[in-house]
Amino acid sequence: MLNRKSEQLQARTTPALVRIARSHEETNHKAFLRISAFAAGGLALALVLLLSAGIRPAEAETTADAASAKLSPADYNFVAQANLGAPFQIDSGRIAERKGTTSEIRDYAHLMVVTHVPVVDALNKILQQKDIKAPQNTLLRGAYDAMLLSLKADRGAALNRDYIEGQVKYQKGNAALFRNEIENGNDPQLKQFARATLPKIEDHLNRALKLAKDAKLGKAASES
Repeated sequence: MLNRKSEQLQARTTPALVRIARSHEETNHKAFLRISAFAAGGLALALVLLLSAGIRPAEAETTADAASAKLSPADYNFVAQANLGAPFQIDSGRIAERKGTTSEIRDYAHLMVVTHVPVVDALNKILQQKDIKAPQNTLLRGAYDAMLLSLKADRGAALNRDYIEGQVKYQKGNAALFRNEIENGNDPQLKQFARATLPKIEDHLNRALKLAKDAKLGKAASES
């Protein structure tokens, strides 16, 4: 008799416990998305500072390697940033190409993928010719990895917003990085690579700015 009552009590309480567990899971997931979005915004802003003329992290990490490879700190620092930036554009573009909710964002993301594949190939060819291994930059790699995780967690309008806002900040910083190489780099091949690539970056920035402007106009129209 006691066992039967225990079974009946368990039958009544188990669904309630399941509902509570699911509620906690959904709450934790929503909190994770909010934290991820906040982190992505902060990281995107940090990238503007990292991808600028005054970058120092990779230079500090790789001074000895740069000397042994007979590249100036500016050239080696440029390699460290560009070697991570182009693959990041491909990876983040593939996420937005798959998850973006408008054709304009998906088209832009597709452009990021197809235009950065040859950029990666061109830089790798230069490094192979010089027998140079790109230096590690754990700070920038960590920022990129965190932004990719945030984009993977994003959905709908949040994905659109985070991707485009991140692109505007990224392209501004990346343009500054490539201009710095053109103006201050010493290696002829790397300087030529920067000259050939900068117009693409400037075009991408203009496209991202237009998408951001259109998104703000669309939001304003929907709220009026």
